[in-house]
Amino acid sequence: MRYELYYWPAIQGRGEFVRLALAEAGADYVEVGRERGREAVEKFFARKREPHPPYAPPALKAGNRVIGQTANILAFIGARHGLAPKDGAGALWAHQLQLTIADMVTHIHDTHHPLSGRLYYEQQKAAAKRRTADFWGYRVPKFMGYFEHVIALSGGPHLLGKRLSYVDLSLFQIVEGLRYAFPKRMKRFEKRIPRVIALHDRVAKRPRIAAYLASKRRIPFSQFGIYRYFKELDR
Repeated sequence: MRYELYYWPAIQGRGEFVRLALAEAGADYVEVGRERGREAVEKFFARKREPHPPYAPPALKAGNRVIGQTANILAFIGARHGLAPKDGAGALWAHQLQLTIADMVTHIHDTHHPLSGRLYYEQQKAAAKRRTADFWGYRVPKFMGYFEHVIALSGGPHLLGKRLSYVDLSLFQIVEGLRYAFPKRMKRFEKRIPRVIALHDRVAKRPRIAAYLASKRRIPFSQFGIYRYFKELDR
């Protein structure tokens, strides 16, 4: 089956978590936004006859089935391509971890847009500084400390133990993004989460992931995605 991924063509965003899973799975897929333009994505989400319409990008089309929400898409890919436990309890645990990552993604985005996504960063700089201070003083230690603890509990080297899952790929992307947006802060913080960093490095060396990262399919980080670099926030 050839999948169709519907996401914005010029940013990593939440679509990147799906791209990484598809890359590791060796799945055949077309990225509609990059092939046909942003308008094709907008048109897809505006369809009125879809029986189970997705709310917003990303969405994955698999045959006649359309799956929305990043964590939901990853659960689907994981079950189909050996990137999630086969037993029900294990699958739910992976999904729970992915939802926790989704919570963290919201906090990351809100460091530079704490008031509204409809306002420019320059219109909320003071609030962004306060939000970033809270993010690094409280949120990052709590989230990343949690993932560090989960790896230790699992026996490692992955979040679920010996086998790689889609959640590991997503945690890899969290580290990558924080290194881009907050290089100074991350450099200081990483010594507190050695297991998470070791997991990141292990994922980066996987043949399919390494090939994807070196390919044109990997969209570079930019000032238009979830992770944005502002010198005044990276102190």
